[in-house]
Amino acid sequence: MALPNKKSKTAVFLINLGTPDSPNTPDVRKYLREFLMDRRVIDIPWFNRWMLINMIIAPFRAPKSAHEYKKLWTDKGSPLMFHGVAIKELLQNALGEEYKVVLGMRYQNPSIESVAKELEAKGYNKVIVLPLFPQYASASTGSAVEEALRVLGKWEITPHIEVISKFFDHPFFIKAFAEIGRKYLNERSWDHIIFSYHGIPERQIKKASIGDQCKLGTCCQVYGSRNEYCYRAQCYETTRLLVQELGLTEGSYSVSFQSRLGKTPWIKPYTDHNIEELAKAGKKSILFFSPSFIADCLETTVEGGEEYKLLFEEHGGKDWQLVESLNSNSTWVECLKDLVISKN
Repeated sequence: MALPNKKSKTAVFLINLGTPDSPNTPDVRKYLREFLMDRRVIDIPWFNRWMLINMIIAPFRAPKSAHEYKKLWTDKGSPLMFHGVAIKELLQNALGEEYKVVLGMRYQNPSIESVAKELEAKGYNKVIVLPLFPQYASASTGSAVEEALRVLGKWEITPHIEVISKFFDHPFFIKAFAEIGRKYLNERSWDHIIFSYHGIPERQIKKASIGDQCKLGTCCQVYGSRNEYCYRAQCYETTRLLVQELGLTEGSYSVSFQSRLGKTPWIKPYTDHNIEELAKAGKKSILFFSPSFIADCLETTVEGGEEYKLLFEEHGGKDWQLVESLNSNSTWVECLKDLVISKN
């Protein structure tokens, strides 16, 4: 096995969710099957999950999802992918030759396993696993870490592994999102500001609750050691820190959760319901943040930027503005650099 340069023995393994190889229906169907068959994503018995995904969701949802991905796709491909490659290169430049930065996707390509094999072949003896999900959830960070540990654990010489499981309250993460949002706040006044996060089923919050502490109520609005890994509580804490950084006043903003799937209860309040209520209450202009996504994707560009805009207008709203994700923001790069250095 070839050993790396003495100054580059630590690998930084960035992991994001993943994207179809193309916006065409077969590739989207393949992506959906892999993604939704993950036991952490749809946490029901294997046979029930297999039937649901392969007999209902993949056959019937794939064409609709492909249509949505075509709205998102650019000449450079999927934004999640090309922004991921860009941030990998920017972080490599920021860290220097002492580190080797790589990017893998939890689903589809480049797979975590294929990237891990490349690292093993070059003899890296320490790997810092950094899933690119600000708030910890079993279905996102938990799944990425589980897969990374599985493949890294197969190495003949098991590397020293450090895991960064959340960074929702990192000062540079908050500062980066505030920088992007502030340009819209400086342009004009807004009737209301929405901080929208990806939703998860309520049962997943309860399953992760130690000692049955989680009540899915106002307890999430105070973050501390008792709810350290409560996804909903982390989202509220991210909002509190952003509100503080942006100097927003109480009552000028709200928190809600988007992208629910199926009929089981997901964490509330729901973003689409929130938008309807705000429009009916006479709000005419909304600034929309998505602080659970570090790169523009289907949930930001299409759902947050187009679908919610139409929903707002249908109920009497007028001006809608999506705050884009961190993408290649320089302060975001500094956040990642600081996270990595803290583990070395």
